[in-house]
Amino acid sequence: MSNRLPKKILILGSGGLRIGQAGEFDYSGSQAIKALKEEGIATVLINPNIATNQTDAGMADTLYLQPLNFHTVKKIIAKEKPDGIFLSFGGQTALNLGLELSEKGVLKKYNVKVLGTPIIAIKITEDRELFKNSLTEIDVKIAKSIAVKSPDKAKEAAKKIGYPVMMRSAYALGGQGSAVIEKESELHTKVVEALNGSPQILIEEYLAGWKEIEYEVVRDSADNCITVCNMENFDPMGIHTGESIVVAPSQTLNNHEYHLLREIAIKTVRHIGIVGECNIQYALNPKNGDYRVIEINARLSRSSALASKATGYPLAAVAAKLALGKKLHEIKNAVTQKTSAFFEPALDYLVVKIPRWDIQKLKSAEKRIGTEMKSVGEVMAIGRSFPEALQKAVRMLNIGKIALQNYPGKIDDPADEIAYPTYRRLFAIYDALRNGMSVDTVHEMSKIDKWFLHHLKNITNMEKRIKTKKLNAELLLQAKKMGFSDVAIAHFKRKNPEEIRSLREKWKIKPSVKQIDTLAGEFPAQTNYLYLTYHGTENDIVPSLKKPIIVLGSGPYSIGSSVEFDWCAVNTAKTLRRLNKQTVIINSNPETVSTDYDESDRLYFEELTWERVRDIYEFEQASGIIISMGGQIPNTLSTSLAKAGFKIFGTQAASIDMAENREKFSTLLNDLKIDQPRWARARTFQVAKNFIEKVGYPVLVRPSYVLSGAAMNIVQSEDELEKYLSEATVISVDRPVVISEFITGAKELEIDGVAKNGAIVIQAISEHIENAGVHSGDATIVLPPQRLYLETIRRAKEITAKIVKSLNITGPFNIQFLAKENNLKVIECNIRASRSFPFVSKVTGYNFVEIATEAILNKHKSRDYETLELKHVGIKTPQFSYSRLKGSNPITSVEMASTGEVATLGANYLTAFVSSWLSTEQEIKKKKIILSIGGSSAKTKLLDSVKKLENQGWEIYATEGTHNFLSKAGIAASFLYKISDGLDPNVTGIIERKGVGLIINIPRNGVHNRKTDGFLLRRLAIDNHIPLITNYQIATILLRALSELDLNKIPIKSWQEYIK
Repeated sequence: MSNRLPKKILILGSGGLRIGQAGEFDYSGSQAIKALKEEGIATVLINPNIATNQTDAGMADTLYLQPLNFHTVKKIIAKEKPDGIFLSFGGQTALNLGLELSEKGVLKKYNVKVLGTPIIAIKITEDRELFKNSLTEIDVKIAKSIAVKSPDKAKEAAKKIGYPVMMRSAYALGGQGSAVIEKESELHTKVVEALNGSPQILIEEYLAGWKEIEYEVVRDSADNCITVCNMENFDPMGIHTGESIVVAPSQTLNNHEYHLLREIAIKTVRHIGIVGECNIQYALNPKNGDYRVIEINARLSRSSALASKATGYPLAAVAAKLALGKKLHEIKNAVTQKTSAFFEPALDYLVVKIPRWDIQKLKSAEKRIGTEMKSVGEVMAIGRSFPEALQKAVRMLNIGKIALQNYPGKIDDPADEIAYPTYRRLFAIYDALRNGMSVDTVHEMSKIDKWFLHHLKNITNMEKRIKTKKLNAELLLQAKKMGFSDVAIAHFKRKNPEEIRSLREKWKIKPSVKQIDTLAGEFPAQTNYLYLTYHGTENDIVPSLKKPIIVLGSGPYSIGSSVEFDWCAVNTAKTLRRLNKQTVIINSNPETVSTDYDESDRLYFEELTWERVRDIYEFEQASGIIISMGGQIPNTLSTSLAKAGFKIFGTQAASIDMAENREKFSTLLNDLKIDQPRWARARTFQVAKNFIEKVGYPVLVRPSYVLSGAAMNIVQSEDELEKYLSEATVISVDRPVVISEFITGAKELEIDGVAKNGAIVIQAISEHIENAGVHSGDATIVLPPQRLYLETIRRAKEITAKIVKSLNITGPFNIQFLAKENNLKVIECNIRASRSFPFVSKVTGYNFVEIATEAILNKHKSRDYETLELKHVGIKTPQFSYSRLKGSNPITSVEMASTGEVATLGANYLTAFVSSWLSTEQEIKKKKIILSIGGSSAKTKLLDSVKKLENQGWEIYATEGTHNFLSKAGIAASFLYKISDGLDPNVTGIIERKGVGLIINIPRNGVHNRKTDGFLLRRLAIDNHIPLITNYQIATILLRALSELDLNKIPIKSWQEYIK
């Protein structure tokens, strides 16, 4: 068979993490690359997401950190000449791009074979009309539906089917472009919006209140077919599966329903001709067992990542081997080492997935959830009962909740949130049941199955028992079996969590360590895939004899903590294993590579709480723990670990606390005579005013207690300060606000580094393109710096050395600075790996995490590293998901909003920038631009760039103030009225007609409130998928690139060609 294997395969990645397409594709793509390497096949990967594990040195043989667009991929195919291509491992991005390459003849021209599911089968699953026709051929029921391509046809279809109707988009991701349309007056706007992002939509019957069920199906080229996992959504139809709590295996199906849906799944997958892995989604009528097939994803998906982690069946690795033509019985299950891949897993436990939302961080975003995805991450909990797994999952979310009764925010109307769900519905249901609402009433309002609701009611009853009864051994054991943490029990009993732990130890109430072996213990299998439960009397394993080192992962992906920290954890584990150290990883995120079966000696799919980390540390008799690689969540455990006497590898807890505590760090900087922005902690409005009188406006305000998702903000005047402190936060003796001077026009730079015993081992200095005022996670970052004076760089390094020595840092660190007129001020110091660690590692060619791990273990050998004088430039660009969050204000500020990142390398600043910007799914389709620029300063500074664009043949449109300015400067621009003017020619018309290719809207003095014409223009740009720029520094470099470069002639080089 080896003679028939392709020699070189191209894998398309998924790009920057965004809502609907996140870290699950790093996991599936990484597994695919490993599977191909096992077969001796050369791999070429295209993925600009520099933070991923699959873009690591040693993964793909050739890596292109390049945009995932037709033009770029076509050039790479011509250069690399692969024999085959994988389209199933990069989400909807890879699938759509593969279809375009096929339709435009590129694959045929270069003789590239689509491996796995053929193109015709992909089209059937993506094109709504073909899908409907195909399933009708085999008498499989689908929702009554009509595919349309215009608002008029949609109107006719809705009338024929009858309101309410469900609208779905073809070739879409995460439910984008879908909606429930209640009446005809809502239809036109929603259909136009959906057709902006998709060539075709489906109007179908709305199956309100039906259950949503999923099956993961695997089929080989010999027509062998199995179902690997079935899953049930807690929420009924109408809530996207990515927004729903999901339980595996299903809990409320009867035997007939389970087998009927399984048989239909196999029949359908065989008929369509899928080879590899796919996901099939059903609606199931809870009253009579009637069903409808909703959709099929002919690729690895979010659900398949969850199913892999829930069952221990390595779906992505198996799918890769099947795509090569292997049969299921020929593939060994690498998890169990005992079985082939031709078996259906059996589970003797239950898994609960809960999405993680960050909607509250985008103040004006719509809070309701529905048919379109809005969640940014998810957690997976394993237990032996639904209550145990559910409560564990709630704590894993890292939203500061110790139990279901800790409702995030203020409850205005629980009934409203149950009937018209927001991201807080689970907590609203619990609150309602706790306060006397019946299970029947909640079911009637939510259509959630009563089986789940009765379990929630049982949890409320247990909460009451804990509060009112004497805590004895029997009650404590029952509470632990229902998933209550020591902290929650202590809270209810008004005790200290340590007292509860002491009682548990006294009464010998300890969790058991259990294996996931995919076989429900039916056959002996040794796996390293573990979880803890109180429903057990013995452990499946014994503690390791080698005194392992524990590495804490990063938990759920969220805004501010994403795949870059998973990269850090994985590289830490790899380095430890290379150094012959036994490694234990603890993490709760099913989308990650760190929770893959082969990345550590033992994997605990568990919560990153002090109670659980301590349970595992004590059971494993670990030699120590590394907390500096998983972002902020592990770092917060430093004090508890130190108090318990556990060994922290790397910088010690006292130093971490000194860097994290604002007062202590400020005192340290003063002692070291290092400048910092002036700041004060204000407990009254008058104190705040007095401080601002000294430093002047604008100021940066950080609340300690937040209402309505408000957080950091730049305040320009006393009126704004009053408004902010009355509406957005609470100021009091107990809840002070921190006010810092804001330095207008300052540059921001940061140093990522590794130290050993207070001496720097390696450091890289990078520069933000945007001026201060944009969160570092949303900034466009360049390495090596392009606009810094050598003296500024020298001073930054000198200050860094002082801080590192004073804190006696060993391991990773990140220090952020403000620079203005060669004066440097330190903003903060993080004694952990930062989100830019993968970026600096892959741009310089030195793995900072590997170096940090060696330093932590005192194994690092001294050498010189060159990180400043590079022969190329790397630029990291944020990936936003504004199109998913209706009503959000698409503008960068001090509060982070991006969901992911990309980065590319180039021979110079301009080519690196434009490649990186295009990698965030930007495409300029017309040489026509709308300019709407606030403030005379920004207009004047952009004038030369606009003149160059005009000379290049660009058509320029401008709103009133900008138009007047350009006219006086002799630039011919077409005048457009603002949206609120209601007159033609209006920006609305030209944007909705897709009449322009780029929009630049720069608010005056950082004013970007909702409801202004600027806000409406920005939303219009996002909702119509037209590239939008809102920052002056980014506008300057992009306009320069557009006027000086031919975007079709930018050289395309692999990462290996840059890093020699």
